[in-house]
Amino acid sequence: MQADKIDIKSLLPDELAAALSDIGEPKYRAKQIFTWLSRGAESFDEMTNLPIALRARLRETFLLTPPKLLRKQVSCQDGTIKYLWALRDENAVETVVMQYVHGNTVCISTQIGCRQGCAFCASTVGGLIRSLEPSEMLDEVIFSEKESGKAISNIVLMGIGEPLDNFENVTKFLSLVNHPEGMNIGMRHISLSTCGLTEKFDKLAALNLQLTLSVSLHAPDDETRSQLMPANRGRGVEALTEACLRYFEKTGRRISFEYAMIDGVNDSPYHAGLLAQLAKRVGAHVNLIALNHVEESRFLPSPPGRIREFESMLSKSGVTATVRRRLGGDIDAACGQLRKKAAESR
Repeated sequence: MQADKIDIKSLLPDELAAALSDIGEPKYRAKQIFTWLSRGAESFDEMTNLPIALRARLRETFLLTPPKLLRKQVSCQDGTIKYLWALRDENAVETVVMQYVHGNTVCISTQIGCRQGCAFCASTVGGLIRSLEPSEMLDEVIFSEKESGKAISNIVLMGIGEPLDNFENVTKFLSLVNHPEGMNIGMRHISLSTCGLTEKFDKLAALNLQLTLSVSLHAPDDETRSQLMPANRGRGVEALTEACLRYFEKTGRRISFEYAMIDGVNDSPYHAGLLAQLAKRVGAHVNLIALNHVEESRFLPSPPGRIREFESMLSKSGVTATVRRRLGGDIDAACGQLRKKAAESR
């Protein structure tokens, strides 16, 4: 980012109004500009209802750098679309658009790479490069909608990165995408996935955003979970459970447990019993996910029959569980398959 310019797309309307006032421009222009940005304007020159002199002043003062589309892949199986976007610093991230009966969902990345080290996930290969700015996350939504021609009604923060490791930027993005003068996507149509950074749960709950918190659990006991997810070490399943309970008590929003089914690792009746206890304790819905292939991982998905048996055991224990439909597997767009790339990687 150019140090002498302000990232205009990361500003809420009142912040933009204040920035305009600082350069001697009328505050009422903020609403017009914010609307243009939310519609995917790629330059200030596109803002034709603004005076030419103001557009020139905006170019001098503010940074507006839309992402560049490097690659688009469309699944032959289900129509899922995966985009590779080049960012302003030549890094690149992947974004996925999925089609459901209830509307179109975009899965966005929140970081370039990830530092959490989950053993079955491609996003963590190579570690963390940097966190995304609010404007960059917003652009994933805006330009995925613009390029695909599909109206986005739902957002899941389940792409590359750990959202709670980029807390301030992520919550700012949520305010931007939810703003009634912007994309106006309701919080109840947004899901945020976390590997369990419990120290951030209370901070998120205090905002009372009414989004869905999806906890990537993947194992109900410390021994197995710490093997799969280094974030469990020093925290533990019990601390995670307590944090989930506090979140539910504060927000009234039901927690969702994401559970990747891994052959011979976390798919036994023992694990099903422990998972049922945890889910009932916090009132969680459980999403079972057949592990998706990642080249660098030694793990394999549980056989379909075992997944059905696991789901049945949860159901008989009084837990609501569903097996997530696998979307975009043929283009490496399924859960755990997104990864950071350099812009030159096509």
